[in-house]
Amino acid sequence: MDKFAALRTFVAVVNTGSFARASAKLGLSRAMATKHVQTLEADLGARLLNRTTRKLSTTEAGRAFHARAERVLADLDEAEAAVADATASPRGLLRVAGPMSFGFRQLGPAIADFMTECPDMAIELSLNDRIVDLVDEGLDVAVRIGRLAESSLVARRLASARLVAVASPAYLARKGTPKSPADLAWHDCLDYTLSSTGPEWRFIDRDGKIASARVAGPLKANNGDVLLEAALAGRGIVLSTSFIAGPEIAAGRLVDVFAPAWLGEELPIHAVYPAARHLSVKVCRFVDFLAARFAKAPWEAGIQMRRSAKGGK
Repeated sequence: MDKFAALRTFVAVVNTGSFARASAKLGLSRAMATKHVQTLEADLGARLLNRTTRKLSTTEAGRAFHARAERVLADLDEAEAAVADATASPRGLLRVAGPMSFGFRQLGPAIADFMTECPDMAIELSLNDRIVDLVDEGLDVAVRIGRLAESSLVARRLASARLVAVASPAYLARKGTPKSPADLAWHDCLDYTLSSTGPEWRFIDRDGKIASARVAGPLKANNGDVLLEAALAGRGIVLSTSFIAGPEIAAGRLVDVFAPAWLGEELPIHAVYPAARHLSVKVCRFVDFLAARFAKAPWEAGIQMRRSAKGGK
């Protein structure tokens, strides 16, 4: 029995919720659809579906197998389309992961435009600030910010962002403006708990000198947008990223407190994907799209304009 036919039948049964609807969709008899799934279960040595006269549901093994089976079938469809027509647009499901704030502000809008360019593709986006395992979680590509750890993943640099210490004009009027990183010891600092350096903020001056400061304050959070809102409300200084704080700096609602004397660390932004996906048409097209869109790091424009106004480079 054709293993791919069995996979397609199983996926159709799960997606439609019944053997009858799956049979109609695939043009099979219900008996043949049932036989396909039973043979698949026998080959795997595991029950994939719980069946009663009134209800059909997946087992734990069935749920895990369904996700992988969908991916295999999507790749097969794409391979067949590529052979049939080398100029065909990419198609199938692309599973993407990215950081929360960058996802809201940059990746989400980019995906919306990408779907216009590639209408035959479907996107499943997962936003999370933890480092996800692409292979274990069945993901095709992830966007990561910061220095990459050693791994077998293929990485392509898309752009960079910069950490920037910002505060509201109202906070600075009340507490004073720090002149150097050492002055942060006397300020309310809003700390990002997932930072690789912990409560230590690092800066570099125009001569390449590095300075760091241990900070403390009234709020810690694992999300940059939450900390930004607190800074806008005048609750303290936050070491934010340029793609989060850039629009607020450009509008004058936040002040880059150390510019132009000190700058925060530069953060590379990469797309990473398993080596097995290296030749995938849909992954290559998506990564090419992101690289072109983010090449000039548009979130830096407002910051550079304000720094120039303050006499920075």
